[in-house]
Amino acid sequence: MQNKITELFGIEYPIIQAGMVWASGWRLASAVSNAGGLGLLGAGSMYPEVLEEHIIKCKKATDKPFGVNVPMLYPDIEKLMDIIVKHEVKIVFTSAGNPKTWTRFLQEKGITVVHVVSSVKFALKAQEAGVDAVVAEGFEAGGHNGRDETTTMVLIPSVKEKIQIPLIAAGGIATGRAMLAAMVLGADGVQVGSRFVASPEASSHPLFKQRVVDAQEGDTQLTLKELAPVRLLKNKFFNDVQAAYAKGAGPEELKTLLGRARAKKGMFEGDMEEGELEIGQVSGLIHRIVPAADIVAELLEEYHRAKAEICGN
Repeated sequence: MQNKITELFGIEYPIIQAGMVWASGWRLASAVSNAGGLGLLGAGSMYPEVLEEHIIKCKKATDKPFGVNVPMLYPDIEKLMDIIVKHEVKIVFTSAGNPKTWTRFLQEKGITVVHVVSSVKFALKAQEAGVDAVVAEGFEAGGHNGRDETTTMVLIPSVKEKIQIPLIAAGGIATGRAMLAAMVLGADGVQVGSRFVASPEASSHPLFKQRVVDAQEGDTQLTLKELAPVRLLKNKFFNDVQAAYAKGAGPEELKTLLGRARAKKGMFEGDMEEGELEIGQVSGLIHRIVPAADIVAELLEEYHRAKAEICGN
């Protein structure tokens, strides 16, 4: 499956494991990379020294390419970038910020830079900033999301029409059929998040993984748009947010309700009622917790089977 994305990263298959907070540690990233995809460490939930530890362990666990996802709103981002350069990580995905801020710095160190966007406007800005590729993420995705609520099926061809650099599709992709659909729409590769949460290697709490597997259609919803739009599984905390809205709560009241470390409490520590449970709509299609390598194999097998059914060979 050699194409622009596999050539850009030096991988076998155009499958990228999203760098998700509280899920994407060295075990998951190395497992995906060893299976032929691209594993990403999720630096957004790591102190700088923790990221360094995960990079060192990931290098010991795989000799294949892997990368780091860095949200640019991270308060100690300079420390993260210094660690990435120090340990010669070759691939960085940036998100939640202006790609101009770090792209040139990283590329001058020989690092491939990919930026995550939620709209055509931001894709064009990322291309102008000189990134090597973009991830276009539809609002089906879990976690923090675009304000325009553009679905993946609309976003991918819209971005493809306007940019010249490689395009990775994200949001609602957990099966080989969805991967094929994204490629038909114009993507050169796919970024998969929620599906990899339901794996033994993900660092998320087992109770959270089980909630993902148990989720049904309609069990997630985008909320907290006044702060930063985020897609959550419905639980007590989600219901508390809805009750606050019903009483006319403004941004400050919502911020107080959210508090600190709410996502860690849910996804990492296992508080299924008071925690923030970030996951995508596609959780309704995830029914098993299986090893990351098996997820990659299943994506590829279903992709080729669906392609053969459509093409008749």
